[in-house]
Amino acid sequence: MSTARPPALSTRHIVCLVVSAAAPLSAMAGTVPLAFAFGNGAGVPAAFVLTGLVLLCFSASYAVVARRTGGRGGFYSAAVEGLGRPAGVVSGYVAVCAYNLATIGLLGAFGYFTSLVLADHGLQVSWWACAAVGLALVGLLGYRDIGAGARTVAVMMTGELAILLALDIAVVVRDGVPAALPAASFAPHEVFGAGFGVSVMFAAISFIGFESAALYGGEARDPRRSVVRATYVAVVLVAAFYAFTSWVAVGAVGAGRVRQEAGRQLGNLFFTLADSYLGSFAATVMQFMLCTSLFAATLALHSAANRYTQTLAADRLLPSALAATHPRHASPHRAGLAQTVLSAVAVAGFALAGRDPYTGMTTTMLGLGTLGIVALQAVAALSVLGVARRSEGVSPWRIAASVLGFAGLAAAFWLGADNFALMTGS
Repeated sequence: MSTARPPALSTRHIVCLVVSAAAPLSAMAGTVPLAFAFGNGAGVPAAFVLTGLVLLCFSASYAVVARRTGGRGGFYSAAVEGLGRPAGVVSGYVAVCAYNLATIGLLGAFGYFTSLVLADHGLQVSWWACAAVGLALVGLLGYRDIGAGARTVAVMMTGELAILLALDIAVVVRDGVPAALPAASFAPHEVFGAGFGVSVMFAAISFIGFESAALYGGEARDPRRSVVRATYVAVVLVAAFYAFTSWVAVGAVGAGRVRQEAGRQLGNLFFTLADSYLGSFAATVMQFMLCTSLFAATLALHSAANRYTQTLAADRLLPSALAATHPRHASPHRAGLAQTVLSAVAVAGFALAGRDPYTGMTTTMLGLGTLGIVALQAVAALSVLGVARRSEGVSPWRIAASVLGFAGLAAAFWLGADNFALMTGS
């Protein structure tokens, strides 16, 4: 008799997994200052709103395919359903590569920032040792049932959202609404000024991971509803939170100064704001939460990579042994072990080569993974047109959403490829 557990994921659990993959605190501390400095400055909040609208169009079209596939297989199943098996096979291989690369990139960031934070508090630990400990914990949680991982990232995600929301409230209370939320951030000349395309590119990077809800259909209690709901909730939550927090940051620094100040402080910008508005203790807490944010994102993308590997292995596009499901935990344990070994080899390789873990490993791996995932999102939006061409019942507004989503995502991919050196420093 099988002892495998029944599907355990609710919509709330899936939302936690996919929002954690987007790593809200990591995006605010690491990506937003770059968008301020090299993008459209005070207009960055509007770039998040516009990117969120494009991804809502994508979500509306993706829902058509997700309901037809039963919420399983992610972009691979979407491409097969709408564009045929050859396109699906290519999308599946791209997905395996992209999510594995993104996972390795985030693992490097976790090791790098954890080492820096520990050094600030008197503990000298190499980045690769921090990455090794993080990878061991990620591998262990990925091996167990997905519910354990979802509960873990839920706690971490709640903490990082809470500290950022506390900062937002402190700025609004101290400075007042007009100063904390300057109208300049949504003025057309600021939004569409120099660097708008760069800001859109960084905004797209910050959303990576929200689309992975469809990978958990096999473990969801009600996949046809949970997957679609989780995708909508994730994109709205992430877009609203990113836009609001970056808007408050513009107000705290000053719309006229934010580009220069972000260029000077870069990754320290939000820690400086936390120290100023919440005190040094809160800034220290935010430092440690940056590490937990990166850990949660690594775990979420590790889980996504595993499920793509398992799906392709089940269709004999990868070694069939990787399709196995753990008899008790109901997890893709062999795919997870393979991903853990791959990440370990990557960490060892970069460490032995003496490469910088952030500029040599994180930015390049995460940049390549991001381009792959954005391309997959565009293909998934396009696949709805294939479904509509072959069958009835796809509403005109969903077809329109598919076209708009594809156009926006194709533009984001082009911006990412054209600005790859800026995005990765490579």
